[in-house]
Amino acid sequence: MKANGHPDAYVRPVAFRGSEMMAVSAQHSKIHVAIATWPWPSMFDPATKMKGIRLDIARWRRPSPETIPCHAKAAGLYMICTLSKHEAEHKGFNDAIMWDYRGYVAEATGANVFFVHEGRLHTPTPDCFLDGITRRTAMELARARGIEVVERHIKPEELAGFTECFLTGTAAEITPVASIGTHVFTPGALTRQMLDDFNARVRQKAAAAAA
Repeated sequence: MKANGHPDAYVRPVAFRGSEMMAVSAQHSKIHVAIATWPWPSMFDPATKMKGIRLDIARWRRPSPETIPCHAKAAGLYMICTLSKHEAEHKGFNDAIMWDYRGYVAEATGANVFFVHEGRLHTPTPDCFLDGITRRTAMELARARGIEVVERHIKPEELAGFTECFLTGTAAEITPVASIGTHVFTPGALTRQMLDDFNARVRQKAAAAAA
């Protein structure tokens, strides 16, 4: 970030194989690493962010860990995410939520999801999708305030019982959710607290890095 003159930016490291071999096997291809940074404003209008975004329910599901290395941030894993997000946007939604291969709530197309019920945070167990860095930061911030965080399998029919919902991700940061399909949420005090605490943490680290 210092080298590129970006005090506030998105950082994307990429590891990829070279072109020495043209086959499924790439045993002798060199592995290259590139790191890029670029300015990244909020994915959604800050003035209306607390109103929450609208999520469709994707027809694609997160695959079984027996079929793909699900805990890797790998390009191939994002194909069904792109298809799902494009379809959601064509229908007028901001994004889509995905179930996992068993039918449990998994994640959005590029972000983890949290729900609020009676002052507790509930979030799906990341046993077949990425355990995001921002997800772990949100859990840390919540526990620092004495908020109980419950990691568990969440059934779609449970969505009706949650009062608040938000997404977490390196791009999404903390993004309130207003609806998932026909289920409506009201971004409230707990979501606002998470958003404020996360923003304070990010600004604090950015200031330390600049110094």
